[in-house]
Amino acid sequence: MTATDLQQYTILVDFLGKTLGPDYEVVLQDLTNGNNAIVAIANGHISGRRIGSPLTNAALQMLASKTYENNDFVCNYKGITEKGRILRSSTMFLKDEDGRPFALLCINFDDSRYQELSQKLKTLIHPDNFGAALPRFDAPLSTGQEAAPAHTSLTENFSMDIPTLMQKIFDDCICGITTPIDRLNQYERKDVISRLNEQGLFQLKGAISFVAKKFSCSTATIYRYLSEITT
Repeated sequence: MTATDLQQYTILVDFLGKTLGPDYEVVLQDLTNGNNAIVAIANGHISGRRIGSPLTNAALQMLASKTYENNDFVCNYKGITEKGRILRSSTMFLKDEDGRPFALLCINFDDSRYQELSQKLKTLIHPDNFGAALPRFDAPLSTGQEAAPAHTSLTENFSMDIPTLMQKIFDDCICGITTPIDRLNQYERKDVISRLNEQGLFQLKGAISFVAKKFSCSTATIYRYLSEITT
């Protein structure tokens, strides 16, 4: 994959953003430079992100679990912006000749305007408060691929920077643990680190130091735990 190849996809992002319209955020994330960051974005007002923003927790999870080995894309899972707005998200793996992803092309659809219009239409059609009492029929979203049904349960959080993303992943993985983190025994620590690894945290630069500081231990200890759970 060359810089020219990536540039072509950058043009595609601009094209799709203008074609689909302002309710669709289109994002290209480069996986080749070690930063795993956004290199092109259209309609970034939807999530509030910009060029240089990191991968999402869902993208890291898909890469960590090597979802790309059996799937070319994952469609229609839930995304949540920092302001709490719900999006319908899809990710396509852009792969090299060896089947390894060098970039991610993502599309996030914000249907909030249409939901508002739908509610107004119900109010116009039905008298008094009858329309407000009608059930909302939300059809389950398709994965777009029969081979990837498990990812319909993915929830994607859009973080503006890497420290925020790392903290979000860490908080999710220790949810329910009542013992202070720096007082966990080695088995409990290893379990948490295994969860963090499954969520793709250690694909981010600085993750080892971040976790070591949380556990009040050395980076060498974290490397040892990782070696033990991945062998």
